[in-house]
Amino acid sequence: MPKITFLPNPDICPDGAEFEVPKGTSICKAALDNGIPLEHACELSCACTTCHVYVVQGINSLTEPTEDEDDYLDKAWGLRTNSRLSCQAIVNDEDLVIEIPKYTINHASENG
Repeated sequence: MPKITFLPNPDICPDGAEFEVPKGTSICKAALDNGIPLEHACELSCACTTCHVYVVQGINSLTEPTEDEDDYLDKAWGLRTNSRLSCQAIVNDEDLVIEIPKYTINHASENG
């Protein structure tokens, strides 16, 4: 099974995390199932940007982003070339390294 490594994030995952997940699982579902409380305001339906992550390693092994995902990513805080919506990025065979952004649109507006 592929391994996902989450880099430390002071608010969501202070110590970082590493775990194996079944192929075909979204990054967001994998995080939630392993105790990482990634924000996901639209309940994993590709209707917001709150589950935005940076794929530091393994991005080419993920499913291609859909047009809907690309449209939402354009609205994400801190967009980078390695940005994905974790609810839409499906794990394949390669290990991944994930960075959780400092802010989401919700977090930035609520906690300014």
